[in-house]
Amino acid sequence: MKNFTRTALTITTALLFSTQAHADPLNDAIAADLPSLMEIYRDLHANPELSGEEVRTAAKLAAEARRLGFTVTEKVGGTGVVAVMENGEGPTVMLRADMDGLPLIEKTGLPYASKVMAKTREGNDTGVMHACGHDTHMTGWVGAARQLSARKDEWSGTLVMILQPAEETGEGAKAMLEDGLYTRFPKPEYVLAFHDAAGAPAGHIGYAPGYALANVDSVDIEVKGVGGHGAYPHTTKDPIVLASRIVGALQTLVSREVDPQNPAVVTVGSFQAGFKHNIIPDKANLLLTVRSYSDETRAKLLDGIRRIVEAEALVAGMPEEKMPVVSIRDDEFTPSTYNSPEFSMEMASLFEARFGADRVHQTKPVMGGEDFSRFRREDTSINSMIFWVGGVPIDQYEAAQKEGGKLPSLHSPLWAPDAEKVVATGAEALTAAALNLMKKGG
Repeated sequence: MKNFTRTALTITTALLFSTQAHADPLNDAIAADLPSLMEIYRDLHANPELSGEEVRTAAKLAAEARRLGFTVTEKVGGTGVVAVMENGEGPTVMLRADMDGLPLIEKTGLPYASKVMAKTREGNDTGVMHACGHDTHMTGWVGAARQLSARKDEWSGTLVMILQPAEETGEGAKAMLEDGLYTRFPKPEYVLAFHDAAGAPAGHIGYAPGYALANVDSVDIEVKGVGGHGAYPHTTKDPIVLASRIVGALQTLVSREVDPQNPAVVTVGSFQAGFKHNIIPDKANLLLTVRSYSDETRAKLLDGIRRIVEAEALVAGMPEEKMPVVSIRDDEFTPSTYNSPEFSMEMASLFEARFGADRVHQTKPVMGGEDFSRFRREDTSINSMIFWVGGVPIDQYEAAQKEGGKLPSLHSPLWAPDAEKVVATGAEALTAAALNLMKKGG
């Protein structure tokens, strides 16, 4: 989610927000509203909540939507919020923002930095931070809601604006859908969202027609063995050696079994075994993240993991009762995000006309995950698009390009976007898209 194509990003600071030849009422209105929006942003940033616990956040923004004249339903799929505004005949457009923060201690040094502490589901104490920019998403969502509410004479149709919980754990979109998002409320024909980007200049827009983000699977492998003294390995069945063979063999899935033109990732992120120098343990545990775009490639990878694990255990002479156990965390699966190609190109043209071609760039798909994907996957007739809004302050971006330095990534405790530009650009893009899709006489 963080890499725009660099060839399109040689624009200087002076050109970033070039003066428009004529006044633009929408741009001017959002600029006038920005001080108020930034108050909301700073409050959201200072008071993040973990996935599924977005109680204060949801209540604050639900109250804002009610004030604007939306019919608001809370506690959809947990802490989710659905705000509906019916305004005559026309299409149904859904705009989504995610609400949850991450279990991180913030290190940005901002005057409104989060000092929130909480307990994880596992009972561990942690700091909480909006290190993925969901606070900018929500604030941009509020900005769009305000503009669309004030411009009801410019559009006709049904506007559904949702606040989604638990994006970081991949649970929120599914929970809202299972709680009747498409049956209790008007079903959308179009779904839009934006995500801030930590590798692109603030205020630039990126889009990827087709696949934009990956399938994400979490896989646990318990490698069993027979423990014993490290001085007498012949009396044991060493699970560390077997697990090491499995780690090595797994690398051939991507390098030798998947078409090189089909992106795939199999990463062993954790290898845990033993606790003393001279003791061979009786088990080892591997934790994997598996990424792909197509369902066919996903199935090939997951089947290949099971096959390799079983084969390596047989080679090691493990008896049936000591065979490794492969567990795929289906509840945590995040499907790949597919942006409807024609719709995405239509929106890109709209953004280029509004923001200028120097601020709108077609980007490559990334291997990150986003459960925004589920809103289209539930019904593939829906036109769906998530786009990026760059968040790197221009001076930092230009310095990094000249000096070859690294920038903080999303999920970094140091990530501090240029929130004003992200919020203003995101709010304007969402508003313009909705007005275009629901324009009167369109």
